[in-house]
Amino acid sequence: MQKVKHQLVFRKDDYEVLTACLNDGARISAFGPQVVESLLADFKKAKLVSPEQFPADVVRLNSKVIVQEQHKDKTMEIIVVMPEDADIKQRKISVMNPVGVALIGFPAGAQVSWAVPSGQKTFTIKEVINAE
Repeated sequence: MQKVKHQLVFRKDDYEVLTACLNDGARISAFGPQVVESLLADFKKAKLVSPEQFPADVVRLNSKVIVQEQHKDKTMEIIVVMPEDADIKQRKISVMNPVGVALIGFPAGAQVSWAVPSGQKTFTIKEVINAE
């Protein structure tokens, strides 16, 4: 699902929240096995760090992310949130959505890919804004 050119980095507290979410059997069936498998694979590749060591330009829960589709000038701004906080009208995308899975753990400058109705699209993370 992703072009990995960067070391994935997760904050330990985000990892714990996401792991608990994935361990909830009822929620797993709602996300679909492909999303769960992809996120679990990311966990295996990722470096876990404390909040103090977490790089400011890496996508995490509640990050505002500006992405640009490959070979296009148009950018899109989204916020990666927990599933219960997702709201497409506010551009809040669930971390369990393929877009959220593709972005989380990657820094600004990384290229990520995900499936859209018209096929596979590649995006560059242009900017990551973390409140903390």
